[in-house]
Amino acid sequence: MGFLLRTAFWLGVVAVLLPTVTRGPSEGDGAAAVSAADAAAAAASTVADLRQFCTRQPDVCAIGTQVAVAVGQKAQAGAKIMMEMVSETLSSSERSPVTTGATALKGDLARPQASQNTLTSADLAPDWRGPTGRRDAGRPPG
Repeated sequence: MGFLLRTAFWLGVVAVLLPTVTRGPSEGDGAAAVSAADAAAAAASTVADLRQFCTRQPDVCAIGTQVAVAVGQKAQAGAKIMMEMVSETLSSSERSPVTTGATALKGDLARPQASQNTLTSADLAPDWRGPTGRRDAGRPPG
């Protein structure tokens, strides 16, 4: 819904800013051209009228205020949920495998690291393979 409202707003802005095609006096439909001063005066009177709206329609303003507060509270609740999701995601990525060296984060440097060097020297030694026997091509084995 918000996407549609933003799209309608920006399309309205674009429509207002697009240049208009002026017609000659013979082609016109009798509408007079509006000057910039007339448009500014109309906008000022509209703003003045909107300022007096709540004195003329107090019930509508009260309901509008309640709606605005409810929407604000929903937006805050949604933002809180999103922040919790982001913080959970970040905290779970901090619990992932330990990074070392230049890739370690500052938070990782503060807590002790579990050692990954758990192999003993016996584990590191290669398996023994006895000498390979040579067979002479002309002699039978034995």
